[in-house]
Formats: sequence, structure tokens, C-alpha cells
Amino acid sequence: MIHGILQFFDKLAKNTTSRYSDLQSLRQNVPNPTAQDLKSSMILILFFMNANAQWIKQNSNTDASFRSIQAISDKTVWAGGTKGTILKTEDGGQKWQVLKIAGAENLDFRDIQVLDKKTVIAMSAGDGGATWQVVFETTEKGTFFDSIDFWNKKEGLLIGDPIDNKPFILKTTDGGLTWNRISKDRLPDIQDAEASFAASGTCVITKGKSAWICTQKRVFFTHDKGETWNVTETKFTKGQTLGIFGLHFVNEKTGFAVGGDYKNDKQAIDNVAVTNDSGKSWEMLTPTKPDGLKEASWLVNGKTLITVGTSGTGISKDMGKSWEVFDTQPFHAISCYKNTCWTIGGRGSVAKATF
Repeated sequence: MIHGILQFFDKLAKNTTSRYSDLQSLRQNVPNPTAQDLKSSMILILFFMNANAQWIKQNSNTDASFRSIQAISDKTVWAGGTKGTILKTEDGGQKWQVLKIAGAENLDFRDIQVLDKKTVIAMSAGDGGATWQVVFETTEKGTFFDSIDFWNKKEGLLIGDPIDNKPFILKTTDGGLTWNRISKDRLPDIQDAEASFAASGTCVITKGKSAWICTQKRVFFTHDKGETWNVTETKFTKGQTLGIFGLHFVNEKTGFAVGGDYKNDKQAIDNVAVTNDSGKSWEMLTPTKPDGLKEASWLVNGKTLITVGTSGTGISKDMGKSWEVFDTQPFHAISCYKNTCWTIGGRGSVAKATF
């Protein structure tokens, strides 16, 4: 097995803006409406409401499968997938560019990080080579990369499956050019059969000076950029196919964990939890609708929690107390810029929604 981290340099287009029509002006142009006019208007309004209440599919121009995505503006989004495929849009998804990396056909990019307008880090888990600049690779037995995240354009963490009864955590301080394993002496021990799921690029999350890493049932955390580590246990059910699949932190205090069972991905199960004390303790929330596996989450508008997975997308407008079915299409990962979100999954499926 060769597992690698690649760098790519690119200049992105400037953002553009768009406007929506004001429905109020339409209403002012219809004096003394008849009953038929009102009926037509009601149908029109309901149509628009329904159209907004779903993911709008976009054409990715590829059949590769994707488990990583990052939106850096309301126009520019990057994604990493199988067959050595990188996706990029600079116009909000009207057109997706497929960047095929020569010699990397067997690479599976499980995570992607945009450091600035010219630098992108892609993390692979699989065999192969690449024409991008290879900044780290290993053939160490048992190595499998799961997720990557950066505090800033210089400092970041990469995690893989545990080795030698300890979490496998690499750290960079030079923008990904070099990586070093965090000393095992700083880390808590791993439990029997404990590992992370490389499902959505959200097994490790950085925020401020903190970072959190999820395994099936536990969350490891640091508040000093990896100098010291602690671990806490959640009430998620642990197994080879079930547990926590992804994390999302709003700030250094509040974060969400989602999960389930990928072999029984439609099964009703406790699948979402929240922390309000920087990851020290976790409270299980009402299970999402639709039921089943949730692999990633995002909080928009300060109150709307979105969860995606192979069983569909659920939305909570009260921080996880109650849920609505938003969509039943299967997706793996989500990334939002303000209130505009993209989600991505298998066979080139990508979609967009504004909340």
C-alpha cells in the first residue's frame, strides 16, 4: 500500500455575485386579483418553496465516487475522489472541471484541503502514483489515511488507522511539505479494534488551537495544537461497521458527531450527538430523519443542522431536538460557505442547496 499527500498549485477566479428577483414586485403588478389569479399565485409560490426544499443536482462530468469536498466561497468548491479524480468549480457548480492526475488512476482521495488560492492538499488512501508534488508517502504496514485538516495555511494534522496501540497522527508546520508523527508518549492508548471511518473527510477537525479526532465511540482532543491529548467516550454504539463517522465544530466549544452502521445504513439508530464543552462530554440528540447512517454534518445560519449520509439528508431547525426529511438521495460529504452548501457522493453525484 502506498498512501500519499499531494500538493497542487492553482489560481482561482474572482468571485461574482448574483441576485434573485423580488416577488413583492410581481405582486404589485397584479391589481384586483381574481380567484383564479390567487389560485395560480398560490401554486407558483408552493412550487418555489418545494424547489428550494431539496438538493439540486449538478453535472460533475465524471462517474468517480467522492468522499471529500471543501467550499471556499459561494463560487469555488474543490472535491477529491476515486480514480485519481479532483473536481473544481469556479462558478458555483454550473460547470465542474475534472482534473485527472496522470499515473494516479488507482488513488482514492479521501480528503482535500484548500490552503489558499494557489495551494491545495489532497490525501489519498490506496495504491498508485501522481504527477502532483508528493510531499509524504509511506509503505509502513498497517497504514491507512483517514482524514486531514488545517488550523491555518501552515499547520495541520493528518490521521490514519492506529499503529502500535496508539493513534496515528501526523503534523505539519510548513503547509504540508513535511510531516512528522506525533510522539506516542503524548497519546492515550487505543482500545481493542478501535479505528476511524474514512467516510467524509471529517474524522479530524481543527478550530482555534484545538483539534478533535473521532473513532467509533471515542473522541480524542487537544487544545494546544497537539502538544497534549485527552480522550472521552460517547454513547455511540461501537463496531466494525458502526460508530461515529464524522465531526463538525462550529467553534471551540460547540460541535456535532454523526454516525450509524454502513452495513445497515437505513436502520434506526442513535446517530447524532453534541458537545458544548469543547469535546469533554457528549450528549446524544434525537435520532435524525431519515433514519440510518449519517456521515457528515454542518450548521448553517447558526441554527439549521444538516446531516448527510447514504440514507438521505436530515435537517433540524432546533439544534437536533426535532428533524425533517430533506432528501432521500445518498451522499457522503458536505461543505458549506455561509448558507450555500454542496454535498457529494458516489458515481459523480454532486448537488447544491441554499438554506
